[in-house]
Amino acid sequence: MYPSRFRYEAPRSLDEALALLAEHGDEAKILAGGQSLVPMMKLRFAAPGVLVDINGIAGLGFHEETAGGGLRVGALCRHVDLEHSTVLPGAQPTMAAAAPLVADPIVRTRGTLVGSLCHADPQGDWASVMLALGGSVVAVSPRGRRTIPVGEFVVGTFQNALEHDEIVVEAVVPAAQGARAGSYLKLERRVGDFATAGVAMALESVGGQILRAGIALTGVGPATIAATEAAEALVGASLDPDVIDRAAELAAAAARPRTDHRGSADYKRHVVATFVRRMLTAERAPAGAAA
Repeated sequence: MYPSRFRYEAPRSLDEALALLAEHGDEAKILAGGQSLVPMMKLRFAAPGVLVDINGIAGLGFHEETAGGGLRVGALCRHVDLEHSTVLPGAQPTMAAAAPLVADPIVRTRGTLVGSLCHADPQGDWASVMLALGGSVVAVSPRGRRTIPVGEFVVGTFQNALEHDEIVVEAVVPAAQGARAGSYLKLERRVGDFATAGVAMALESVGGQILRAGIALTGVGPATIAATEAAEALVGASLDPDVIDRAAELAAAAARPRTDHRGSADYKRHVVATFVRRMLTAERAPAGAAA
């Protein structure tokens, strides 16, 4: 199937792109990597009247660590840039674990982290990673800039909190309170398939004590899920078997999966619990050694 007819615009500056959004309103859609929008247009699930391609705007392809130890990721930073980043392994282990698992190598060469967040697919990997990390997005409009926490930005299945005249220019991960640890695990039937279930975990600790924890779930509900109670059960605790089991149970309880061709709802909850146990058990030995 071919897309509906649309007008193509390729602005060379952010101001020009914002002017196009203001002019065309809800008829306009932003194109960055296009790995989600273009397939939806070909299936006519999306039919924008105007396509605003921002790839010609300079200065949006960055990812960099901030002075305080946080991270900024520009709107045109590709998945592959993060997959091969020299910054992430030491600074953001959860992101470093997730980057090679996003879709397939072809998609990773063009798709973007910011585009994935804006697409708000409940089976998208980056939303759960950024939610676990306490991340946010920065949107610009003719009215100025605003920062939106990811937990408030993804509001439903394929729904985000952007106004029609806003563009997300970067995603931001805040500085850690202590040493970062964490990972991302995803079950998929084959490379590039949607997740049967996925779990992102981010821990911040000092001297073996967990000061902050984030756990978020992929593909087991109508939107990305923050397993808040499971994360809170880890704060101030040592990673002994009882604490690990409790966190795993609470994470599974937070999931809201449906039975489908990828597995039953009970199976997906079991996968969530198994992933949480696996990641926390992997973190237990270095925490014990530090103590």
